[in-house]
Amino acid sequence: MTYFARHIGVTVANDSMLIPEQLGNGSIRKLSFGPEFKITLHHYVLKEDLIIKRNASGQGNELITIFFYSNEQPLGITYGTDPHIQFSERDESAIQVTSNDLNSTIRFPAGYMIHYMVIAISPTFLKSLLALDEPNTTIETITGTGNSFLFLEKMTAEIRLLQRNLGAVDMNNGLSRFYMHFKVQELLYLLFEKLSKRESIPHQNINSADAARLLHIRDEVLSDLSTPPVLYELARIAAMSETKLKQLFKQAFGDTIYNYFQQARMEEAAFMLKQGKRSVAEVGYELGFTNLSHFSRLFERHYGLKPKKYGSAG
Repeated sequence: MTYFARHIGVTVANDSMLIPEQLGNGSIRKLSFGPEFKITLHHYVLKEDLIIKRNASGQGNELITIFFYSNEQPLGITYGTDPHIQFSERDESAIQVTSNDLNSTIRFPAGYMIHYMVIAISPTFLKSLLALDEPNTTIETITGTGNSFLFLEKMTAEIRLLQRNLGAVDMNNGLSRFYMHFKVQELLYLLFEKLSKRESIPHQNINSADAARLLHIRDEVLSDLSTPPVLYELARIAAMSETKLKQLFKQAFGDTIYNYFQQARMEEAAFMLKQGKRSVAEVGYELGFTNLSHFSRLFERHYGLKPKKYGSAG
């Protein structure tokens, strides 16, 4: 926040800074709960696009960065040079847990309310908070030492609501710090409750180039939900072996490429059915299903209701 304030020519007072009127409207607030646990809250509208480049610390993961982004407008975050790869597209992977040894560039679009939170926490402090007797490999990697990682999770409705409530807290209230300390730990609980359920697989260290390729592949998978992804084509695009791509994708996103595709496919089907503008058959065919019975069974497996009943329930 200090570097940002210096760049735009404003001062930080009481761990807070206001966005100057010529640049937009809003504020950035920082709260420190000790040297090993800090949060920064961003809440503003900008008149021009803002690009922030984050350089690797060169010190491994002595501090973990957890990035929560909740916004209608996709946030552009890249680990390479492609400006078209989106970090948050229709709530996909809007939470990022990363070691601070990856380079990244974040683009905040002008004219949209930007609402995000960054938690910086040391691995040892996080490990003591979680207090897990038998952590899976994901948690072990995050709370260990010398690991390079990128894990992405979806923003659930519960996490999104809690994050928005935190952004609206009146910090002039005498108990606000206590409330924030408690609620941020609840936010961490909701995230790590999901991460702790991931399948234990051997961890492979990741670099900035790998991270960029994985986001590119994620976008390729989601670009056409009517056509299942072809592994060898994705591996060619990623310039990785099929084995490496499968491992890194599952490691970062918590599921296989095909399962990730099917989940996105069902979420899109649910979204289209809720709109009520298409019949079940139209939705199924648009998403590439030639057998509507198969579409119905798959949808029911994901949502517990047949597509027709799900649509009418909305």
